[in-house]
Amino acid sequence: MTQQPDQAASYLVVRDGNQWRDVFRLMPGQVTTVGRSSTNRVVVRDEVCSRNHCEVFQSGERWLLRDLGSRNGTLVNGVSVDADWPLEEGQIIQIGECGLGFTSDLLHAFPESESSAHVSVADTAEMMVFDDPSPESEPEIVDRRRENRFRGREEPGGTEPDRTRRDLTFLYALALEMGTARDAEQLAGVVLDGLFAGTRADIGAVLLLPKGLRSRPRPNELRVAAYRSLKDLPYQKVSDYLSGTVLAEAEAVLARDVADDSKLVDRDSLGQIHAESVICAPLISGDVTFGVLHLYSTDRENLLEATDLEFTLAVADQLAVALDGLQDRESLANGLAQAQGENESLRSQLAIDSELIGDSETMNQLRGIIERIASTDATVLVRGESGVGKELVARAIHFRSRRRLGPFVCMNCAALSESLLESELFGHEKGAFTGATDRKPGKFEQADGGTLFLDEVGEMPAAIQAKFLRALEGHPFERVGGRTTVDADVRVVAATNRNLEEAIAEGTFRKDLYYRLFVVEIQVAPLREHVADIAQLAQFFLEQFSKKSGREIEGFTPAALAALNAYNWPGNIRELRNLVERTVILCTGNEVSETDLELSDHVVAGGGVASSPSTITTGNVSLETLEQQHILAVLESTDWNKSQAARILGIERSTLDRKLKRYRVSRP
Repeated sequence: MTQQPDQAASYLVVRDGNQWRDVFRLMPGQVTTVGRSSTNRVVVRDEVCSRNHCEVFQSGERWLLRDLGSRNGTLVNGVSVDADWPLEEGQIIQIGECGLGFTSDLLHAFPESESSAHVSVADTAEMMVFDDPSPESEPEIVDRRRENRFRGREEPGGTEPDRTRRDLTFLYALALEMGTARDAEQLAGVVLDGLFAGTRADIGAVLLLPKGLRSRPRPNELRVAAYRSLKDLPYQKVSDYLSGTVLAEAEAVLARDVADDSKLVDRDSLGQIHAESVICAPLISGDVTFGVLHLYSTDRENLLEATDLEFTLAVADQLAVALDGLQDRESLANGLAQAQGENESLRSQLAIDSELIGDSETMNQLRGIIERIASTDATVLVRGESGVGKELVARAIHFRSRRRLGPFVCMNCAALSESLLESELFGHEKGAFTGATDRKPGKFEQADGGTLFLDEVGEMPAAIQAKFLRALEGHPFERVGGRTTVDADVRVVAATNRNLEEAIAEGTFRKDLYYRLFVVEIQVAPLREHVADIAQLAQFFLEQFSKKSGREIEGFTPAALAALNAYNWPGNIRELRNLVERTVILCTGNEVSETDLELSDHVVAGGGVASSPSTITTGNVSLETLEQQHILAVLESTDWNKSQAARILGIERSTLDRKLKRYRVSRP
């Protein structure tokens, strides 16, 4: 047996009919796989061949052949291979009708072949073809890549430092150009221009899938995003065979002998480009496939090579990342446009809802006060009974101010415990307390550039009032559990139905906070003091709820309006609104009658509860005392059913409990 020469290059030469055609150089340290699957380095298109048939690998200074459990076996010079077989010069590996010759001397290999003199191998080529291939021969993929050397995971080869430096220069310049593209088509055009400058290609195209796909993409889903031809040739569609191979295997491939081959070109497309070599690379970022990039060379003397494949793969990687970014940007832009549309709609609705209904002298005076103070940034304290529309006044101030394009944020100070109230006002950091799984901005941050409305500010715990005062004065604050200071430009409108002066005397409300809130005060009159507006308010609510429920109710009968005007409205406008909503649901006709109002059970005149202002003793008593008397009267009429009393008063059950606790009142 002949010993293989030391340090000599070794090759597998594929026999095609009577010719030794395709040459594969065996690379030290690299396993060369042979089989029918396109994932093998040497692809044998013979039904006798298994998908993964055999492999050739180096052990010491010898090259060994190993059968991979193939269905029909592997022969060497007619002998079946059962174990690792040391290959010798001139031996023939037989797989069905295919023969692969092993040699380390291409010039003198296989002398019985008439075409052996045509075999030539370049220093950097991994596979070569004869000069005169048969037009009917099957095209072969001569190289494939998953990653390129520019990723920095390995040092560039020392044989072509100038080429590497040149390619890196091209890639850098191309990356800068790609950054200026505003859409996928423009980006694809920039990439093709860069590829023509960096490779031997004279025709190229970028084909994209719809929106990028995570599932297995199909070639028929590709569309042309950009096409370039240095010779002004018409577009030639890349074949489904080649694009399907690239999409399925997620590898870039280099193929030759593609001229007039139906597997690699589409004969039905316009014109014939007579391509001699082609590169097709997938566009993949993460788990998303965006399409393929393919290049042709029509010059037989200037074929695409392995270095072109590697450069193209590097560009394809950059293009895929850029397409991913463009898709995210487009998604964000669409989401932003949708959010802006919804925001404008909500703002329009809020602006409508902030309109103050009524033409009485009381309402006209209120509008005048709002117009005078809205243009300033002064803190406003809105006072009045529960349900008079203090939040409505705050909204009107906001939408008539220079902050109307900013946020309007509401918060009820009586609805939360002390610890939760601080978190809601100022936000918290991740891990600040149990359940704080993420950072959360507080109401002050959310209202930056706009208005913060604090309802029932008189219920704010004393421990939080000092921090609130500093934020109110414009000082930076910290989120709960945080050390970073936060600035917020916020106008505060506060509301209360509590007697803050008495709270100061009791020590439950800070005097300095009171004076900071008491820059401008607006006193909102109860509904019973502008009865002339009841009919207009009731009709406004009727139209609103009729539209919402799809009902067609035209208005109120004269008797119904008379009943509404005679009622004392202890729950004020909130109670009127709730009454109309309930009436719309229960009314069976197209007009609201007196019997539809259901006022007689508890609070109609003569019913024994707050039937008129004379029901409550007036005189020199405070507003808080009047409120206490009124609440007790409603509770007595409902036999101390707190839930029912709260509905009549137009307040939450929890608010009623807090008021009773503050008044130190319990059921007799």
